[in-house]
Amino acid sequence: MKYHRAFGVYGICIENEKLLVIHKGGGPYINRYDLPGGSLEDGESLIEAMKREFFEETGLEIMVEDNIGVVDFKLPWVWKEFSHVHHIAVFYSVKRVGGKLTKPKQFDGQDSLGAIWVSEEDITKDNSSPLVLKAFEWINSSNIGIDVTTFAEWKVQV
Repeated sequence: MKYHRAFGVYGICIENEKLLVIHKGGGPYINRYDLPGGSLEDGESLIEAMKREFFEETGLEIMVEDNIGVVDFKLPWVWKEFSHVHHIAVFYSVKRVGGKLTKPKQFDGQDSLGAIWVSEEDITKDNSSPLVLKAFEWINSSNIGIDVTTFAEWKVQV
């Protein structure tokens, strides 16, 4: 197994008991719901990246309220010379302070096809990324745990 290590920041934004998610247009979570967020640009802080990624993917301006914690996931994903991905995600609770939901501008590296609000009843292991599943775990228990979550039978939805 050869792992691609991915690191990113992700926002959990809740309004009216619904979670804001994006439709993923690329990567191992393609054609699933995912949390808004992503990788840092050169020299960018975690919070700067969180605000930029959230705005690019949803159209919303946010205030970062709290660092929830860090989680990691391992799953099969054939990409370039890699057979798996090890995704390390820093979770933040965030609050909308401006903007409106808009269809994201498409550019190289943009993998959001748009954002919607979902309830827990809308979420399944087949239609959502591990990050969304973990977000609802945190919403229900105020805990994200510390152990890696491995999805040995992960299916990329191409």
